Amino acid sequence: MTDIREIHDLVVEKFEGFHKFGDKTNNRLRVIEEHLREVEKKSGRSSLNGLALGKSLSEDLTEEQKEHKKAFDVYLRKGQTDGLSELEQKSMNSGSDPDGGYLVLPEMDEEIDRIAENVSAMFRLADVKTIKSAKYEKMVKTSGMAMRRVADGSGGGESTPPKYSKVEIEVHTAEVEPWVHNETLDDAFVDLGMDLAEEAGVAFAEGGGAEFIEGTGVAGARGILSYPIVDNTAFEWGSVGYIVSGKAASFTSVAPADALINLQHSIKTQYRKDAVWLMNDSTLGVVRQLKDGSGSYYLWQPDTSAGFGGRLLGHRVEIDNNLPDIGAGSYSIAFGNFKKGYKIINRKGVSLIRDPYTTKGQTKFNFRKRFGGGITQFEAIKLMKFATS
Repeated sequence: MTDIREIHDLVVEKFEGFHKFGDKTNNRLRVIEEHLREVEKKSGRSSLNGLALGKSLSEDLTEEQKEHKKAFDVYLRKGQTDGLSELEQKSMNSGSDPDGGYLVLPEMDEEIDRIAENVSAMFRLADVKTIKSAKYEKMVKTSGMAMRRVADGSGGGESTPPKYSKVEIEVHTAEVEPWVHNETLDDAFVDLGMDLAEEAGVAFAEGGGAEFIEGTGVAGARGILSYPIVDNTAFEWGSVGYIVSGKAASFTSVAPADALINLQHSIKTQYRKDAVWLMNDSTLGVVRQLKDGSGSYYLWQPDTSAGFGGRLLGHRVEIDNNLPDIGAGSYSIAFGNFKKGYKIINRKGVSLIRDPYTTKGQTKFNFRKRFGGGITQFEAIKLMKFATS
């Protein structure tokens, strides 16, 4: 007998994307899913798990969470809490934000963070920490003590004390404001919460991803390219070291890989193990064409476990199109342990304000999320400068 999982996969494959053709097709898909669930129950198996048409926020929730979601959905669609049960009113009140609006469901907040990880390479690579205050502070040891030998029976004096530096990352408010036709709000078939979470998540990921590379740190995250960038031989704490490619706007014609190897070895060994390459898609296209003297491609290797970027000199390549194209003096390739070197700070909670008044026939939903970012370990990230010096 054909496995229920195979039937499910076949239905999804045949009907995936048909939702765009209207409610009639959608209703038929729902009927198909219900039939599959009945077959599933009779067979004593559990394979669909709400996946056929996309998992809803309402699945796998506790009763209290379901009540909260129901109340929140009423707020999204109607902008009111009149007529709700005592538990639903309590749910809404517990999610209120004294600064205005309501805090979104925790499940929606997690969905926004999940989408951010999928869209932005830095969201995936950096260390992400959630706090309840407006600032993240951390003491970092920048140098330790040195040992010395002493003669028997004599003293050697005092050792140089370790040095510390204080790292501060402030969180700032970011907002996105998707709008919905009022007719759509009346359509119970649309999972409004999931749809808005997706739109907000993508917007936060795109905006944040750009800041993590080039952000100035003024009212936002500070990107890796906005710190003082110095020749790696003159590196000091608070700056980012660079290695030159040897030629303006390009790699050298002879032994072009030497610059990449130099960049790889500019990272201390304790950070190199989990380091990755970061570059945009155009730069990766150039790197993939680098050859040795015999014309063989010897640097880049495909690796399904590492995704499309593959591996370069044994390390994973991540694509981030916020990095600049190769040009004269550009910093187009980064190599580092971003989990150790860069921290993204999220302020707990995402607030939502509903605006049905500004535009007739439309309702705007103002999402606000507070986050920041910055380098916390300057030794762990290095750059390639496409220049001779």
